[in-house]
Amino acid sequence: MEEDNLIFGTRAVIEALEAGKDIEKIFLQKGLSNELYHQLRNALKGQAVPIQIVPPEKLKRITEKNHQGVVAYLTEINYYNAEEMLAEVFEKGKIPLVLILDRVTDVRNFGAIARGAECAGVDFMIIPSRGAAQINGDAIKTSAGALHRLKVCREDNLKTTIEYLKESGLQIVSCHEKTENLIYDADFTKPTAIIMGSEENGISNEYLKRSDVQVKIPMVGKIASLNVSVASGIVLFEAVKQRL
Repeated sequence: MEEDNLIFGTRAVIEALEAGKDIEKIFLQKGLSNELYHQLRNALKGQAVPIQIVPPEKLKRITEKNHQGVVAYLTEINYYNAEEMLAEVFEKGKIPLVLILDRVTDVRNFGAIARGAECAGVDFMIIPSRGAAQINGDAIKTSAGALHRLKVCREDNLKTTIEYLKESGLQIVSCHEKTENLIYDADFTKPTAIIMGSEENGISNEYLKRSDVQVKIPMVGKIASLNVSVASGIVLFEAVKQRL
């Protein structure tokens, strides 16, 4: 994270929240319990901001300044709301193409995925508020600036968001290795949300259960898996091919 995006001190972070600033992450010192701390927790209610409780040593490594046990990073981009974005896509008369990332934590992978998604005409991308890569300068550089163009929605509860997309008429397509269906068997001309999982753990079972279609990319080489950024590009451009 760049130093310019660092804010510290409980009052400063509260003021940033009240001013509507998007915050990437907040570090709170373990054991805080004063009046300002409770004001901060109230200001955070209903906001999908990742919070990490850490020992004092962690905060000291971030900044030597008087942080009062609270350090935050402002985001490099603006975040959007998935429900509002979907309504906007439908209002334009478009067939939605949405990308959902389940716990993709590598910053460069994230940037590369965003670059491919923007090139493929993805309407917006959805990430969880916890367990996602931080969108910092490295992510934006790897995305070749796509993260300044592609709308990113940070949602507190991916399960609820997926259910909302389904109720709104989108098919949920999960791409993973443990299925017999190929990406070419799916109909991407329909309103679609594609889920890609982390390389370590794949897609969460609770999201797989809510999928309408599960597909895989066929492999003919000896290495059994692809990097998630490469895999997402292959799936997205199969959707592009079908839609063209």
